[in-house]
Amino acid sequence: MNVIGVVGEFNPFHLGHFEHFAASREQLGEDAPIVCVMSGDFVQRGGPACFDKHVRAKMAAQCGADLVLELPLPWCTLSAEGFAMGAVGLLDALGVVTHLSFGSEAGSLAPLTALAIAAAEPANIERIKSEMADGLPFAAAREKVLHETLGEESVLLQTPNNILAVEYIKALFALHSPMQAMTTLRRESVHDAMAGGRLRSAAQLRAMLESGEDVTPFMPGEAARLATREMAAGRGPVTLESLEQGVMARLRAMSQADFAALPDATEGLENRLYKAVREEGSLLSVLAAVKTKRYPLSRLRRMVMCAALGVKADMAGPVPPYARILASTERGRELVRKMDGKAKVPVVTKPAAVRELPAPAEEVFALNAAARDFYVLGYEAAEERTGGSDWRTSPATI
Repeated sequence: MNVIGVVGEFNPFHLGHFEHFAASREQLGEDAPIVCVMSGDFVQRGGPACFDKHVRAKMAAQCGADLVLELPLPWCTLSAEGFAMGAVGLLDALGVVTHLSFGSEAGSLAPLTALAIAAAEPANIERIKSEMADGLPFAAAREKVLHETLGEESVLLQTPNNILAVEYIKALFALHSPMQAMTTLRRESVHDAMAGGRLRSAAQLRAMLESGEDVTPFMPGEAARLATREMAAGRGPVTLESLEQGVMARLRAMSQADFAALPDATEGLENRLYKAVREEGSLLSVLAAVKTKRYPLSRLRRMVMCAALGVKADMAGPVPPYARILASTERGRELVRKMDGKAKVPVVTKPAAVRELPAPAEEVFALNAAARDFYVLGYEAAEERTGGSDWRTSPATI
């Protein structure tokens, strides 16, 4: 039986995600279950998701996914390479997923695979490091080296879904995974493009949500209904601005040693951030004070979010220590039963079961639960900001 694995943030779930599910099943069969690994309450760009993880997981499960698993926080806040490794590693560890499906602007697997192979070559890795030592940012250094290796195919790395696609393929190789890569064409020109038309990017929908515009025409019906419900209850959209005072308070309480322990704390960047936190009065001004050509905002936002949430550099290994179910359909629950004896990590269906896991797994879960307690402080409705909910919330069953 074909089982399709998908990595996503669904921030929020939109028509493009719905079409990706459909296109994947068109290739592998309508009866193929779809297993998603999804970022939790905080996402890879360095900020909170617009709606909480349980709601977004339910959106996905009501719109075509059969099983939605949470990617734990330490992997959600890594660079594209670490994010991809954690998510692909989790899908691989389930022991039942046969295909890894991802959208890309390229729409073709061959050039993405060539880029992945070239990017993983030890000689090219050293050349990229050399270019960075001469002052180039990582993305520019990588593109320069791969242009010298592959020519014009390197321009594919200028678009975000292609970048992630290359990292997914690299992860498959590194893990020696039997999962087969497959890609579907992402019809929107750029992930963050503020494009018109029926399909809108997640970034555009978030901007619309924040400005009070109606996003429901650009979301599948059930996802739109859930988004409307959350906003009416004062539980979204959550933004970095709505959490700003909490983030700044946590940053101001940190020592230089705390900043030095953050992921990506290299080349004195942690000292620049420590200094800016004490001198600047807002997150925007902190980021502006630290940003240089070498350090893109996405990296700085991730560092700030890791600092606020207690994520340290040594927390994320190659594969997360458990697979927590956030939502499932009957077909998904049947698939969970088939994981028995095949999965390489525990599959968590109830939060209480975490108490029986090894200490490192329980520590990661507790970190996620604490992050959720921080996330809900961004809700408009004060009565919805209660703590401890991650330990009480069972998977949504569809």
